[in-house]
Formats: sequence, C-alpha cells, structure tokens
Amino acid sequence: MPYSMNEAKVSVSFSCQRCLQPIHVDDSFASLDEHTLAELALPINSHLELDLESASFDHLVRPFRVAESTTDVNGGFMLLSDGPDKEPIGHNLRIKAELFDTLSNNSEIDHPLCDECTDTLLELMDKQLKVAEEEWNDYNNYLKKLETTDDVPDIAKLEQELNGLQLEENKLMDELSALSSEEQSIRQAVQEQEKEKQRLECEEQKYWREYTKHRRDVITTEDEFRSLECQMVYAQSQLEKLKKTNVFNATFYIWHSGPIGTINNFRLGRLPSVAVDWSEINAAWGQTCLLLSALARKMSFSFKQYRLVPYGNHSYIEVLGEGKELPLYGNGGFRFLWDSKYDAAMVAFLDCLQQFKEEIVRRDTDFCLPYLMEKGKIEDASTGSSFSIKIQFNSEEQWTKALKYLLTNLKWMLTWVSSQFTEEKRLANATPDSRNDPPQ
Repeated sequence: MPYSMNEAKVSVSFSCQRCLQPIHVDDSFASLDEHTLAELALPINSHLELDLESASFDHLVRPFRVAESTTDVNGGFMLLSDGPDKEPIGHNLRIKAELFDTLSNNSEIDHPLCDECTDTLLELMDKQLKVAEEEWNDYNNYLKKLETTDDVPDIAKLEQELNGLQLEENKLMDELSALSSEEQSIRQAVQEQEKEKQRLECEEQKYWREYTKHRRDVITTEDEFRSLECQMVYAQSQLEKLKKTNVFNATFYIWHSGPIGTINNFRLGRLPSVAVDWSEINAAWGQTCLLLSALARKMSFSFKQYRLVPYGNHSYIEVLGEGKELPLYGNGGFRFLWDSKYDAAMVAFLDCLQQFKEEIVRRDTDFCLPYLMEKGKIEDASTGSSFSIKIQFNSEEQWTKALKYLLTNLKWMLTWVSSQFTEEKRLANATPDSRNDPPQ
C-alpha cells in the first residue's frame, strides 16, 4: 500500500518497482511457513507474455536484491525503524526480500508493487485474457466445423498441388535470381552512365564557358566592325566633301567689303571715309602674292623678268637679272607717297598677272577676264573707264577700285585653275574604271 504522511510512523523497507513509491509490507509476510514458501516458489505462469514496454510500465525499476546489498561491505546500508522490534530486523527483512525475489524470478514482473500499479497490472492481464479467450473460441469453432464436415481431403492431390507449387516456387526463384543478376548489371550500367553523365556535364560546362568567351569575342568584334563601318562612312562622307571642296577657294577667300576688295578678310585698299591700316593692306598684298605664286606653281609656269616672293606682310617682287627688290608693303606718310618702289612693285605684280592670263589663254582660248590689264592700268570694258594701279598722282578711290578689279581678275583665274584641277581628279578616278570596262 502507498505510504501516506497522515498515518502514524511505520517501518518502510521497500518501494514499488514501477512508481518508486515507498510501500509498507503487511506483517503477515513475516510468519510464512515452509509449505507456503514452497508453493510460492512454483512457476506462476511460464507462458504469460506481458507488454512490459507499454506506457503503463514506463517507470520500470530493476528488482531490489537484499542479499546482494547486504554482502556489499563498501556500498552497504542500514535500515532503521522507530517502532519496537519483536524479532530481529535482519531476519524479517531477509524473509520478505527472498519472497519478492522468488516472485520476481517466477514471473516477468518485478515485485513488490503498490496497490495502484497492481490494479493496472490486473487490468492489463484481463485484456490479454479476453484476447486469449477470443482466440480459443475461434479455434474451437473451427475444430467443431472440421469435426462436423464429412469431406476428407485428398492427400495425393494436395501433395501434387504442393509439388506444383514447389516447382513454381523454384522457377520463380530462378527468375528472381536472373532478375537479381540483371538488376546488378543494370545498376552497374547505371553507374557507368552516371560517370558518363558527369563527364558530359563537365564537357558541357567547358563548352558553355568557351561559347561564352567566343560569344563575347564575337560581340566585341561586331562592335568594332560597326564602329569601323561608322568611321568608314564618316571618312567617306568627309572624302566626298573634300573632293567637292576646292583647295584654293577654301584657302584664299576673295570677296569685298563695300567698295574695297578683300582676300581672307584682309582689305586691299583704303578710302578717305574708310581708314584702313597699312598693316592690313600689307597682309592683303601678302595673301595676293601667295595666291598668284601658288597658281603659277600649280600650272608649272614661270614669270618673265620677275619672281614673286610671298613673305607675309613683307612680301616683295624680285627683278631677275638686276637683283632689285620691289616691296609690296608700305607704312604711309608723306615720304612714302613719293617712294616709287611701291608703285613699281604693284605694276610688276599686274604684269605678272597679265603673263599668267596669257598662259591660260594659250591653254584655253575661250578664257577671258572681266577687266583688261595693260601697262599698270585696269580697264572696265563695259564702261571704257581705266584705273591706275599706282598710288602716286592718283586718288584713293581710283587706286582702291583698281585693286578691287585686280582681285576680281585673280578670282577668275583661281576659278579656272580649280576647274582644271577638279577635271584632272575626275579623269584620274575614271581611268582605273575604264580599264575594267568590257570590250566593245
């Protein structure tokens, strides 16, 4: 029975082997005779099978062995009791311990047990008893059925059927063995295919890496190709523009600023109302001398008696055979107006322009200029008026108009040379193509 604190103090020597609660053993267990002990030593039920692993016996404790405990000197213990002992405590304890050991050895349940654990054990045994009774009833009913049936089984037929089943079993076992061998070979083939798959995956990864690299190279090459195409188109357009561009016209721009002629925006001439600085006039003469010299060199023409020396705003004309230099620049002032070298240089330049015009007429008889040039004067054929190129004994208006006519004639010569240069380029470009024309 379970131990309660409300009860009087009692001697406690054992605990429940399931719930570990202390229990009090009845005193009647201390006075057992030899016949009772012999009966208890008999097997209780050698065929009893209990589910000791079920949830109802989850607190299983190994049985307590007093004999082993008392013989252990080092690990021994002493049980004390407050009540008066009628007999020696060691003798009574040994008898109870031997009794519980005997019960535990004769069954699959360890003793002692408390009341609650005993009730649980009894319920479990009742369930097993009901299951055994149901099985016995089933077997008994089947036995009675067999006894009431008159059919006698044909042993020979059953043995023949058994032999057939054994043969079929052997056949199936052979098939199973063959299938096992086939399965083994298939497994080996699968392993080989797995290895081949891994190899192919590695090759695929290598292929994709190479493909990505080559694809990147292709994209880069295509970008470079498109860039080169754009550059080529741009270069082609610039080339076409340059082919249509006249070098002389682009380099020497001849125009006018009111009544004053200009070359590359430098005014050549001056008026009382328009005071042009002499440094600008000298720069204009330098550009004019450079243009005529370049045109003559382009046409492989040499002037008679003169050589043009373009030298910026200090250009001059060298008289061949005399070693004299005629300046195409001045600084104004009273002394300059009486210096004949400046007028001689302008007359010499006009003579060179006339020589170059005659060379052009020799090559192209249809060429003519809008203004006639002769002995230092320029004549307007439409009006019959002539203007001197000299500055001495001349007004600034007439001198400036003569210079303007000079630039106009020079621009006509520039246009004719440019047309000849463009025609030469056209013929040069057409010559290679004509070689590829089919024969007529």
